[in-house]
Amino acid sequence: MAHPVTMRVLRRGGSHEHGRFATRSLPDRIQHHTMNAPLYAPSIRSDRPQAVVIGAGPGGLAAAMLLAARGVRVTVLEKDGVVGGRNRRLEAPGGYRFDLGPTFFLYPRILEEIFRDCGAELREEVELLRLDPQYRLLFEQGDGGVTLDATSDLGRMEAEIAKLDPHDAGNLGRFLADNRAKLKSFRPVLERAFTRATDMMAPDLLRALPHLRPAKSVDGDMRRFFRDPRTRLAFSFQTKYLGMSPYRCPSLFTILSFLEYEHGVFHPRGGCGAVALAMARVAERLGAEIRLDSPVDRIRFEGRRARGVDSGGRSFDADAVVMNADFAHAAPRLIPDHLRRRWPDRKIEAARYSCSTFMLYLGVEGSFPQLAHHSILLAEDYERNLREVGEGTLPQTPSVYLQHAGATEDGMAPPGHSALYLLVPVPNLREGNARGLDWAQAARHYRELALDRVRKLGIGDLRPRIRYERMVTPQDWRDEFSVGFGATFNLAHDLRQMLAFRPGNRFNDVQGVYLVGGGTHPGSGLPVIYEGARISADLCLRDLGLHGVDTRMPGAAVEA
Repeated sequence: MAHPVTMRVLRRGGSHEHGRFATRSLPDRIQHHTMNAPLYAPSIRSDRPQAVVIGAGPGGLAAAMLLAARGVRVTVLEKDGVVGGRNRRLEAPGGYRFDLGPTFFLYPRILEEIFRDCGAELREEVELLRLDPQYRLLFEQGDGGVTLDATSDLGRMEAEIAKLDPHDAGNLGRFLADNRAKLKSFRPVLERAFTRATDMMAPDLLRALPHLRPAKSVDGDMRRFFRDPRTRLAFSFQTKYLGMSPYRCPSLFTILSFLEYEHGVFHPRGGCGAVALAMARVAERLGAEIRLDSPVDRIRFEGRRARGVDSGGRSFDADAVVMNADFAHAAPRLIPDHLRRRWPDRKIEAARYSCSTFMLYLGVEGSFPQLAHHSILLAEDYERNLREVGEGTLPQTPSVYLQHAGATEDGMAPPGHSALYLLVPVPNLREGNARGLDWAQAARHYRELALDRVRKLGIGDLRPRIRYERMVTPQDWRDEFSVGFGATFNLAHDLRQMLAFRPGNRFNDVQGVYLVGGGTHPGSGLPVIYEGARISADLCLRDLGLHGVDTRMPGAAVEA
């Protein structure tokens, strides 16, 4: 029988009703089972190494699970009052629930492997609901447009593509086969660390290069299969998961849409934030301590070696420090500039960053049976739209993403109401500031524009029905959520900032510091962040003299 589970977290001070120890009820409405014993039994070891994880985002929680399962004493320090980072759940007045950030849950097999490594089962902790259609695309054309319902049923998907171009429908199988081979070739590259420049000459990478096609963008590579630009866009808009344009994103990332069609798009019951809560539960069952409301002031060093962290006047000793905080924001604040030889302040300032997002979280009276779970309005001149974002200009006919979780789950809003999540790609603060963009002035106008744009999805004017509203601008991402430059998808994923050219999983500028999150290899997006956490945890464990973890992505990912 489903039942609420309590999560014991430590809080600084005594401002909460339970004082220093706060017990929080998590009514996830899922069945929880007793987990198997961890690979190492922490209770019988007295000489266990210590690790501090800075930030309880998806990468930090995954690393905490893996380290604790191997017997490391893990303390997670989270600056906010909830776990999840940008993957958290927002609980709003009136009973509305939203995910703060990611809403697409893709390729669960990596996280399933991590849970099993820790003696748990992901699907016993969180119910994953596969979506069909995966999402609805509206290609804008004047006052109307063409709608495509994306589905992993290939026969139905071919019929959907045929509405755009019958020729393209016949090439869907070729596209999937090509990307199946591409992922198989690149899997060894994506699942291991790049700790030195010579790793760029590794045999597995050299073998994969013919599939990379470095001179092509995602859109350019799609032209081998699809001649209609709308078809190409249906299989390339997924570069938004990286905050990049398909016209500039490296062709490797055609695998993003392949993963959707090969393995599905899921909605975790309770939202993607429910996954973060499940990860925290497993980490604590393994002995990890999660301390909320505990911002880290600095990492303590002796010479170039990290010895611990300071948080709120308290010191935490550590043999290893795992930094899950946003790299561009946290590195200059936590690691002295003179210790960051490869990534000094000037290089971080000069790096290339993803776009940002303008967000509206809306509690709305009424239901929307006409909406899919995910709906995306693609502007008629999509390429110009993204070019404006990259140049620091606010598009006046932007593309818009709308999530209606109530299409799949009733529990995200009170009866008779809906929780709507609205996202518009916009310039990050560095690009926007260079063009004089002031969000204090622009926010209200852009709110009106966004609400006008979603009317194209056939839902009418939402304004009279809004009962709860929260707005998040790029400035809020920076100031409230500590996202460098408000770039919600972190460092850009161009070839000059990938693999060995991205901040390393083992941050070799210093000793004893490991990175997780979208700012390190392999990059941004939930499944990629989970894989990066596996890589970083493996390096950390080996450096501590413990058995590492298996960083090979699940073999089923490349089955024909």
